[in-house]
Amino acid sequence: MPRMTARRVEKSADAYRSIGEAAGELGLQTHVLRYWETKFSKYVKPLKRRDGRRMFRPADMEALRAIQILVHERGLTLKGALNLLNEQGVAAVLDGGVQLVAAPVEAAEQAPVESPARALQASVATSLGAKFEPEAGAASGRKLEAVLADLTDLKARLDAARLKKAA
Repeated sequence: MPRMTARRVEKSADAYRSIGEAAGELGLQTHVLRYWETKFSKYVKPLKRRDGRRMFRPADMEALRAIQILVHERGLTLKGALNLLNEQGVAAVLDGGVQLVAAPVEAAEQAPVESPARALQASVATSLGAKFEPEAGAASGRKLEAVLADLTDLKARLDAARLKKAA
């Protein structure tokens, strides 16, 4: 006599899913979904039946997929993923249009910032009756600014490569 095996029924995209079904669909453990429910309560709000079982709605499943993409594929922390969801939304993550970093500000657009160290040096020099010449360290300042510009460019390239790899 042939042995009967349980056949898995495919649910429609609009169907509610139990926590086991949701975890299986996402390839995660159920405790992870429960934890994410506490951390992302704005986005993941499963209905709870009288017996306490969670039923995940399609919107909950979309949010869980977005969180999974951000945390497991893009490498964000839970806090970072939450901030990104708050800023750009679940749809941006699912569509692949999410930007992980802000666009770099061009050096020409940056306003010159008065250095607190220079202000302190000037006030100390004034109180001691000495003449303060801020241009003495200008050459080293220009070198530091050039290094900073190079590092900023390198960071932008690394971020772009990371986004390309994740896509």
